[in-house]
Amino acid sequence: MTDKSNNTDSTILSIVTKEQYMQRCLELARQGDSYVAPNPMVGAVVVYNDTIIGEGYHHRYGQAHAEPNAIYSVKDPELLKKSTLYVNLEPCSHYGKTPPCADLIVKTGIPRVVIGTLDPNPKVSGRGIKILQAAGIEVIKGVLENECYELNKRFFTFHKEKRPYILLKWAQTKDGFIDKIRTDNTEMPLQISNAITRQLTHKIRSENQSILVSTNTVMLDNPSLTVRNWTGKSPVRIALDRKNKIPEEYHLLDGKVPTLIFSENERRGKPNVEFIKVAFDENCLPAVLKNIYERNIHSILVEGGAKLLNSFIELGLWDEAHVEISEQLIHEGVSAPTLNSQPDEIKEYDQHLWITYKNYQKHFA
Repeated sequence: MTDKSNNTDSTILSIVTKEQYMQRCLELARQGDSYVAPNPMVGAVVVYNDTIIGEGYHHRYGQAHAEPNAIYSVKDPELLKKSTLYVNLEPCSHYGKTPPCADLIVKTGIPRVVIGTLDPNPKVSGRGIKILQAAGIEVIKGVLENECYELNKRFFTFHKEKRPYILLKWAQTKDGFIDKIRTDNTEMPLQISNAITRQLTHKIRSENQSILVSTNTVMLDNPSLTVRNWTGKSPVRIALDRKNKIPEEYHLLDGKVPTLIFSENERRGKPNVEFIKVAFDENCLPAVLKNIYERNIHSILVEGGAKLLNSFIELGLWDEAHVEISEQLIHEGVSAPTLNSQPDEIKEYDQHLWITYKNYQKHFA
């Protein structure tokens, strides 16, 4: 996906050096994970005479972007006029919660900017580069582009495909069950995950803006759906509750985290909990996704139950899936969802397999 159309021939910069500095941008950018959404993760470094003299990243949504944080960290501002700025995403060109970064770069007199990827946001895409070039700044783009894209895949999907990024996640036994058969919440769920994979699950929660479950999952587990075994912001909680079955005293309705409940009947909301009417027909999931997209939520983690997960799979409405497999054998229970895809990556955590799938044949309209 590398774009070489504007890779200016610059003997002062070697390919290896550019990649090393861009890698540092990515390392910095990841520090904003869980806190900057719906903005992208961005890191920036200022280089003078092959030495990093300033660096910064976007810390939190609504606060300063990576470029000003890096620029203002330089102790001698005069050196900026002889330096190169590296950033993993095209500098913004519009007024949002902060001023345009492209304007600041021009103002400081930085002569060269190296960019990982263009910004997919139509308010920016290409405009930031045009501002820089119009000011006589040399622009080099496409450095570690695939890595830069992967870091912000949720942001890119949201803007390019006009929908949230969808990640499916479940844990199952070696013989293909996600739980034992239960009829009410007095029975404890089957414990499949170990200490490491439970922590990893909470890390994934912190990386996504929302988490979605079905009525049955809520009724049987009374989950909090918050981030507890990892640092980071808890996702917006979303449930499909067709008949308004979820009791008022359940964790999902405690108002501690912004929560959306989709149902087919009207129901009065409460602080931090909103009820949304939707038709539970064959277009239910696309309608829910559209509503979530319109709320500027760029990613959804779907955690259950099996019927809901299978619905996403059958409709091709997913981008990525994480499946944990333990060594347990229970012989009967609730069957795990079925994915007819080849694994993209397989890891092992304390004898538990963690398999990642990517959907290369998406069926989104």
